[in-house]
Amino acid sequence: MTSTEAAAIALQDHAALWRAREISASDVVNAACDALVAGLDTPSLRVLAACTRAEADYDVHDLLTPALEELGLTFHPAASEAGREAAVRALARRMLAGELEPWELTFRINQRYGHELPLTARLAELDEEYAFLEHGDAEAVARLNAEVTAEARRLAAVQPSRSR
Repeated sequence: MTSTEAAAIALQDHAALWRAREISASDVVNAACDALVAGLDTPSLRVLAACTRAEADYDVHDLLTPALEELGLTFHPAASEAGREAAVRALARRMLAGELEPWELTFRINQRYGHELPLTARLAELDEEYAFLEHGDAEAVARLNAEVTAEARRLAAVQPSRSR
C-alpha cells in the first residue's frame, strides 16, 4: 500500500470515527494535514487542513464532505448501517495499530453497538467474556486478546469504499 493509499484510508477512518463521536474534529484536521504531507492534494483538503483547533469544531462539519468527495472517498451518514460499520472497521484498525487494547475495542463496540450489527456480534460476545474472567487469569486474557485481534484483522481487511 502506498503512503497516499494509507493516508486516504486514515482520513476516511477519521471521518467515520468523528461522525461516530469517537474522536474530535481537531483529530480530523490532523488527519487532513497528514494526507497532504503524504501527497494527497485537493482544494477542499487544503482548506480542511488549514483549520485551527478553535475552528475545527465549527468548520469540519462543512469542510469534510467536499474534501472526501474530491478524493473519491465515501462519507457515510452516521445513522446508516454503512456508517456504523465504517466506524467499527476504523476502530479495529486503531486497535491493530496499537492505539487501543483488545479489551478497549470490545468494550467500545459492545457499549455503542452491542449485538445490533451482524458485524459487531462476535466482538460484543468477546466483551462479555472479558467480564466473566477470573482476576489474574492471564491465560484466558491472552486467549481472548488473540481472538479479538483475529476478529479485528478480519474487520480491517475490508478496505474503505471509494465513491465512483
